[in-house]
Amino acid sequence: MQRRTFMAATIAAMPAVALGENLTATTARHDKGFVVKAKQSRFNESTKLYGTSPNDIKVSGKDTDGLLTLFEYAGNEKGGPPLHVHPHQDEIFFIVEGDYLFQVGNDTHRLQAGDTIFLPRNVPHTFAQTSARGKMFFLFQPSGKMEDYFRVLAALKQPPAPEQGAKIFADHDMQVVGPPLQF
Repeated sequence: MQRRTFMAATIAAMPAVALGENLTATTARHDKGFVVKAKQSRFNESTKLYGTSPNDIKVSGKDTDGLLTLFEYAGNEKGGPPLHVHPHQDEIFFIVEGDYLFQVGNDTHRLQAGDTIFLPRNVPHTFAQTSARGKMFFLFQPSGKMEDYFRVLAALKQPPAPEQGAKIFADHDMQVVGPPLQF
C-alpha cells in the first residue's frame, strides 16, 4: 500500500516538475512576515495601468519562490482584458468595491463587493468592471510572468492595439482567444 501511495504522489507532482516548478525551494523566502501598507506596493513600485488605475503588487513571487503573487487593483475605468487563457496559472479574484462581470468558459457571473471567483488554468476567461469605480484583490498561482506583464502594461500611456496586446500576452505565457466582454 505504501508503494501505491508513493506512486500516486509522484505522478501527481509530475506536471509541476515538467513546468520547472520547485515545490520545496526556499532560496527566496523570508523567515519573517512583512506588511505592505494601504496605497503602497511591495517594493514601492508603481504599476498604474495606463497611468490611471493602480495595480499594486502586495505579495511578490520573489517572496514565495514563484508559487504565488497577489495584486490589489483600483479600477477607475469600465472594461477589462480580452478573453484569454493562462496555461500554467490559476487565478482568484476577491471584489472589494464595484461591479464586475466575469466569463469563465461559457459561463458568466456578476460579482459585487464581498464576492470571490476562482478561474482555473487552461480555461478561457475574462472580466469587465461595469461600474465607474472598482477595487479587487487577485492572485496568480503560481506567479509565472504576471508581475512583469503588469510592469509592461504600466509603461504604456494607453491600452495597446489588439495586435500589440496579443503579443504582450504571448510574451508572458498567455494566449488571447477572444474579444473583451461587451456589457
